[in-house]
Amino acid sequence: MTPDPASAAAPLPQRLSELGFTAGTGYLSACTSGLPTAATAHAMRSFVDDWAAGRANARTLGEQAERCRALFAGIAGVTVDRVAIGSQVSQLVSVIASSMPDGAEVLCAAGDFSSLTHPFEQHAHRGVRVRYAPVSQLADEIRAGTTLVVFSLVQSATGEVADAEPIRVAAARAGARTLVDLTQSLGWLPTGAGAFDFTVCHAYKWLCAPRGTAFLTVRAGLEDELVPVAAGWYSADDVWGSCYAGHTPLAAGAGRFDVSPAWPVLGGTEAALTGIASLDPDAVHAHDLALANAAREVLGLPPSDSAIVAWADPDGDDLAALTAGGITASGRAGNARIAFHLWNTAADVERLARALRR
Repeated sequence: MTPDPASAAAPLPQRLSELGFTAGTGYLSACTSGLPTAATAHAMRSFVDDWAAGRANARTLGEQAERCRALFAGIAGVTVDRVAIGSQVSQLVSVIASSMPDGAEVLCAAGDFSSLTHPFEQHAHRGVRVRYAPVSQLADEIRAGTTLVVFSLVQSATGEVADAEPIRVAAARAGARTLVDLTQSLGWLPTGAGAFDFTVCHAYKWLCAPRGTAFLTVRAGLEDELVPVAAGWYSADDVWGSCYAGHTPLAAGAGRFDVSPAWPVLGGTEAALTGIASLDPDAVHAHDLALANAAREVLGLPPSDSAIVAWADPDGDDLAALTAGGITASGRAGNARIAFHLWNTAADVERLARALRR
């Protein structure tokens, strides 16, 4: 399902119209969950119909999973052998956390999403120490004893975009690895996985896939540093030849960290990633950021570099007003939070202004 070159070259408004988002105005919550394209919704319904009719085929679904892997690799800017398939970010992060040596120091961004940090805290009994610093200060906090630096490229609660290059350089200088969560960035921010040692990404937000497909990338040569603690029948290059004990080889690349994919969401994931792959990432970035900054102007906030707009709302009054105004938004860590993505237009900014009477 490679995108048609002529369609891929079409201007962004035309491509967005072709993708067929149907929610209408008021959905400002890509940072919570993306919306399905028409093709994604159709694929999800088709799986249920095929399953109910007894037509679901495990080998066909496996081929679909491999197409999802290839599509994600293209979007993330890595080769396909660098990508593992999972279901949740915390499960994939746990592979890395379990592989930390006894006594390792893991430096994490303060206030980051718990699925990224919590797995490391469970290894305190082995002397693994988790230290926190603001994401803006991570580069300065890396020291000779740091084993791994962990951060989301875009922070969930605030929308802050990490200055990743100084962090990467400082980590390399100290001999530390990097683990970066792309869940809140990949799909709108044109920064992929290639610069980092490990990345994780759940595809149900900015990549518009159904919930239940997540990805791990592992830099070439680092797979032997990790223990495939969830290895199963899907962790081999020949999955159908490794179903039973006695012949369970590991895949040569990152596929050794696969878990069996969630079959019901594969068709929707493939359709979603096909749609995202057909778009010009720079055009998507410009579209999302322009709307986010228009919203910031309405809110009396300065321009920013994030498609997520968050502001202090400790009592939830603004969030309640947004809800009353027909806007789907979210509240996180004492903030009201909105986001702008492919289906949003200037009409959403106007609706925001009306809801908040600004």
